[in-house]
Amino acid sequence: QVQLVESGGGLVQAGGSLRLSCAASGRTFSRYAMGWFRQGPGKEREFVARISWSGGATYYADSVKGRFTISRDNAKNTVYLQMNSLKPEDTAVYYCAADESIVVVNSLPRYWGQGTQVTVSS
Repeated sequence: QVQLVESGGGLVQAGGSLRLSCAASGRTFSRYAMGWFRQGPGKEREFVARISWSGGATYYADSVKGRFTISRDNAKNTVYLQMNSLKPEDTAVYYCAADESIVVVNSLPRYWGQGTQVTVSS
């Protein structure tokens, strides 16, 4: 079992940057692949990025590739999402997710955080 708590959301102007953090409970954080999802107003939840247990492998949605970077610090039980060159269409609630399977983590992960709001103004 793992519990996830996101932080770092807020209001930013287009072109700006934010870094989201997701703190995980438990001593087995390094056994979980981690992902970020988002749900914009009136939209379905969508995959954003995922990272392997060691941090050696990452994968991004096309919409954020080149602008967002996912990383993790297993010593701190934390995963990050650095978001640069933000656009109004990035406005959404951002969710952290975890699963033992790197294949599943970007589709139907078992564990979810409560979400953090990111609003990008034009």
